[in-house]
Amino acid sequence: MFWADIDTEQQITQKRKRCLSFIYYLFKSSLRKDEKKQRKVSEITVHLTTKTDHSTSICMIYQYFMLTLHCHYQMRSTMRSRLFLLSIILLIGVSCQHKKATTEKETVAAGNTYTNPLLERGAEPWAIFHEGKYYYTQGSENRVILWETDDITDLSHATQKDVWIPTDPSNSYHLWAPEIHRINNKWYIYFAADDGNMDNHQIYVVENEAANPMEGTFVMKGRIQTDKDNNWAIHASTFEHDGQRYMIWCGWQKRRIDSETQCIYIATMENPWTLSSDRILISKPEYEWECQWVNPDGSKTAYPIHVNEAPQYFESKNKDKACIFYSASGSWTPYYCVGLLTADAKANLLNPASWKKSPVPVLQQDPENNVYGPGGISFTPSPDGKEWYMLYHARQIPNDAPGASDSRSPRLQKIDWDKDGMPVLGTPQKEEEPMARPSGSPIHKKQN
Repeated sequence: MFWADIDTEQQITQKRKRCLSFIYYLFKSSLRKDEKKQRKVSEITVHLTTKTDHSTSICMIYQYFMLTLHCHYQMRSTMRSRLFLLSIILLIGVSCQHKKATTEKETVAAGNTYTNPLLERGAEPWAIFHEGKYYYTQGSENRVILWETDDITDLSHATQKDVWIPTDPSNSYHLWAPEIHRINNKWYIYFAADDGNMDNHQIYVVENEAANPMEGTFVMKGRIQTDKDNNWAIHASTFEHDGQRYMIWCGWQKRRIDSETQCIYIATMENPWTLSSDRILISKPEYEWECQWVNPDGSKTAYPIHVNEAPQYFESKNKDKACIFYSASGSWTPYYCVGLLTADAKANLLNPASWKKSPVPVLQQDPENNVYGPGGISFTPSPDGKEWYMLYHARQIPNDAPGASDSRSPRLQKIDWDKDGMPVLGTPQKEEEPMARPSGSPIHKKQN
């Protein structure tokens, strides 16, 4: 039969219309003397040739079937009556195929999409993909939590573990922006912490020798001294480029007095817990979009804070450019956004002149999508390595009320590439907007 293979919805509609046209002709010729039944046939045909939902179609096809039996009885099982019955069977077959195709299409769509946010709450998201598993973490106040999953879009069902709970009072508070890295077959987690006074934030690193970071024990390797004056430092990230390991972070040039300026620094590393060069400033707030600290409702911090923070290393598609994405302006405002520094891949990365800053943000709020203050960006691949995604946090409202809990939530979104192979972050998508899951993601049965 011609409906044996699943067709597109458009093809199914065309087949149904052809069936209906033939049945309509038979009805009109056999019901010439019954105007009431002719009107009923016309009414049903009009409905069935338009885009009708499945339950309505079944009801009308049933009415068609009853009229067919009536005609079959009147025509005493003639050839025409048999054509009636065959046509109705064809129509039922096509309509059932339409239901089957729609159901399968909806099932596939449901199984291959995800929506943001990934979790109800959380900021500074980070994930690494290693041997078929994602290891995800985010900022916390008094511990480092690690999630393990084979599906980054399903964090709510991931295995979760507290992998570091500090005991030293000097680094037991405000554990910000943890990042987990695999270096020389060991696991390292970098994070910022303080003694309860946020002006004393410093960078720390812990190490785990186990093959799986959810096993074994993380031990403190120590504080990473970023400069001789022990200036405030947060948001450490590390990467290897051209055989050399680097650390990038956010820090103060000098201790604040009546205002605060957060800058981006870079240095080479001797090992995963020790710098081997002086810190080099490569970016500080200069554009208006980097210096916003007052909310639309007038709420603000006690003093001006201009921000470049949360640096993340990435590369162009053909690896001819080194990129450092960073967040700018106050994270408590809707103006929090993402900026970009680029350098030639062969340039001296410790030379500030090597880095060129984009004059405009590359990711920012989208009020139409109810996404405000996107930032804290990091990058992770799809399971099969064919795609790249950005993790970031954002709010659904312009800003939280003074004293309210932090409403930021982690989100995931695929990135694209421009004609020169540079990453394009796009526009932050609204919450609950279905998006295709990362390529190579496992198929899971829907969980409640």
